[in-house]
Amino acid sequence: MSLDPLKRLLGLRPTPDPPGRGARPRARRPAPVPDFPPTVELPGLGAVPLAVSRNPRARRMILRLAKDGAGIRVTAPPSASPRMVTAFVVRHEAWIAERMTRAAPALAIRPGVVIPFRGTPLRLEHTPGLRGHRFEAGEGSAALLVGGEPEHFARRVRDVLKREARADLEAAVARHAPGTGMKPAAMSLKDTVSRWGSCTVDRRLAFSWRIVMAPPEVLDYLAAHEVAHFRHMDHGADFWALCRRLCPETPAARDWLKTRGHELHAIRFE
Repeated sequence: MSLDPLKRLLGLRPTPDPPGRGARPRARRPAPVPDFPPTVELPGLGAVPLAVSRNPRARRMILRLAKDGAGIRVTAPPSASPRMVTAFVVRHEAWIAERMTRAAPALAIRPGVVIPFRGTPLRLEHTPGLRGHRFEAGEGSAALLVGGEPEHFARRVRDVLKREARADLEAAVARHAPGTGMKPAAMSLKDTVSRWGSCTVDRRLAFSWRIVMAPPEVLDYLAAHEVAHFRHMDHGADFWALCRRLCPETPAARDWLKTRGHELHAIRFE
């Protein structure tokens, strides 16, 4: 019989094992520390939903847009602190704003919708008794009145924009072509997503008619850009020098297309 059972039989208390013998007491786990907040405050966007995952193999932080487009996801190495992640996200606010805008639901053309036109808001109205269309100016806004059957409203709006785009682009090309000493062979309008304009070696120009919704200086830059290809078919230093000479607003207008151009493609005319 072991000693402890004998002590119990005699009514004695068992002697506890000395340190280092028998079962060791379980160490207390520290209370969990809050890791990352569910949102991050960005100056231009407000509280943006944030999901952070740690990856033991990650050497740097990676930023992605959430699948629903309403928040962001960050993959971070184990050593990244909440403060480091927040600073990383804030540094990329412009990228986040652009991606979240792209992921926003498309704007379908219908009566009452406001779209940009030559850089200013334009309200679309259906006027059944009107033949054709009419622009009306108001205080701080303008309206486009379109007649015809309701089911053809979006197509009629698109046709109006295309006609206005052709007129603006033809005028812009006519202004800039003399600066190259050459004339365009032809000009056509398209609805391409990959590029806003193009120019062939035989000076045939093509433009996206959606450019008429951008500010006038952006349309002017696009026309100058393609006309500059009459002299330079590449995008070298000589090309950009000519482009800036034709259109001094080239840098700002180019940036506008890079950061805001996708908004024009989100407008649906089907």
